[in-house]
Amino acid sequence: MNFLSHFYFDREVSNCYLILGTVLPDLLKNADKTIILHPEKLHHENSNVNHIVEGWNRHLAVDRYFHSSDFFLTHSHQLKKILTPLIESSPVKPFFLGHIAIELILDNLLLTTGKITVNNFYNHLHGCDTSIIEDFLTSAGLKDTTLFFRFYEGFKRDGYLHTYSETPQIAYALKRICMRVWQDPFTQEHETRMNEVLTAYRQLLLPDFMTIFYEIDRKLLA
Repeated sequence: MNFLSHFYFDREVSNCYLILGTVLPDLLKNADKTIILHPEKLHHENSNVNHIVEGWNRHLAVDRYFHSSDFFLTHSHQLKKILTPLIESSPVKPFFLGHIAIELILDNLLLTTGKITVNNFYNHLHGCDTSIIEDFLTSAGLKDTTLFFRFYEGFKRDGYLHTYSETPQIAYALKRICMRVWQDPFTQEHETRMNEVLTAYRQLLLPDFMTIFYEIDRKLLA
């Protein structure tokens, strides 16, 4: 799941460090895909660091439940089938395309139906002390945090996730994510075609998209 879908499960939590932990694996991956940390069993003398660990483990659990669900397997495959013919000559792998597309549509639906707000998400990130995040990262084994913090400060400053509420921006967001792997993933024509399909697929999902969130919620509480 993407940032805002992860936030949904802990949207009523007041501890900003736990919220940060729920999205930190993806923030690190976006900052530098070579960063690999396994802090799942980390226990620190600072309770706020431990809250980040708790959020990190929540992230792993949510992704595990989501990626093994019938919902994800069905819709990511269907989107792959629909989108692949539209991006002829693109280097993007079809599986990656379907995977990311369904996650972006879910983020958009959460925002446009009022289930969460982007401001609340960013407020949590702004409430976290950099020194606590530094403690977590170094304790987890990251020797140089410079690259991460450069990305993280830009992520907070740019507020890019606000655009996820704009349905026509879903294809552009998909392009931006693909650009982390491929230099020129889509042409403007590809993007226009994808946007039409993604907008229509969003409408298809709209009536029942919350079923996957309810399903994961039950598993987290079990």
